[in-house]
Amino acid sequence: MNKNILICGASGFMGRNIANRFLKDDNFAVYGVGNSRTTSNSNDYKTFFNCDLTTKIGIDAVFKRGINYDVVIQAAATTSGAKDIIERPYLHVTDNAVMNSLILQACYDNSVGHLLFLSCGVMYNPDRSPVAEKDHYLDEDMPKNYFGVGWTKIYVEKMCEFFSSLGRTKHTVIRHSNTYGPYDKYDLEKSHMFGATITKVLNASDGDEIIVWGDGTTERDLLYVDDVVDFIHLAIKNQDKAYDLFNVGMGKSFSVNEIVNKIIEHSGKKLTTKHDLDKPSINTKLAFNSDKALNELGWSPKYSLDDGVKKTIVWYNKNIKGE
Repeated sequence: MNKNILICGASGFMGRNIANRFLKDDNFAVYGVGNSRTTSNSNDYKTFFNCDLTTKIGIDAVFKRGINYDVVIQAAATTSGAKDIIERPYLHVTDNAVMNSLILQACYDNSVGHLLFLSCGVMYNPDRSPVAEKDHYLDEDMPKNYFGVGWTKIYVEKMCEFFSSLGRTKHTVIRHSNTYGPYDKYDLEKSHMFGATITKVLNASDGDEIIVWGDGTTERDLLYVDDVVDFIHLAIKNQDKAYDLFNVGMGKSFSVNEIVNKIIEHSGKKLTTKHDLDKPSINTKLAFNSDKALNELGWSPKYSLDDGVKKTIVWYNKNIKGE
């Protein structure tokens, strides 16, 4: 018997990649909810809801339809890049706290079988070694720029644990690392470092100069989006506990300079780089220890940085540039 699965944020980066996987799986009847950026394949869903999940009206439009959801994947979020994190960090707080609170209660009220929440590792402190699932965020050294969004994520994670204790819904918290790939934001105003660099490089001509924000020594764990989707599939299939939290990352960090040079290399273009030290840059080194995901669910990343960069370039050239 098919399971009814609802993907919140199906018009966004993570949601579209998740939806594409489950729309091809005959074991699931897929429902989606997004905002004004309705997905191009919305006709493939059982139902696609276009509404605002930060409002009770929007939540009721999705959950008060007589549909019994077996699985809800919460991939909806207000996100942006380093510029907003530094200059307007409050943008990542209010809407996300309200939206997730409403979704969690709706899942409980409607006896959803399993909710998976896409968190992240923003609460982790920089570390020389890959960090495991432990309370790094309880230190006073949580990066200042991430204080608001970090504690918002922790609040939602703790509410997942709370609602799981009430006995109706299983919860999975996914602390994934920096994720990239198809359908990411590629405009220079809203994109993260990876998406912005893809846009700069693939629209440059031989001999052009690519501007890198900061000195390029910041290091981050970078994971191709299909690896996150693989984890979600395994968590639905294999998680036994009523509540669990997992790191999902590559397990090593890459410097901004290394990432930029990889993108230039695989673009096949002859470009140079220049560092703009006046631009916003958050200097951290962080990688994720995902041994728990391997040991308990059988998950490990499949795509190397080279593989992911090449796949992203092919997708961008076809879908953004139309080549």
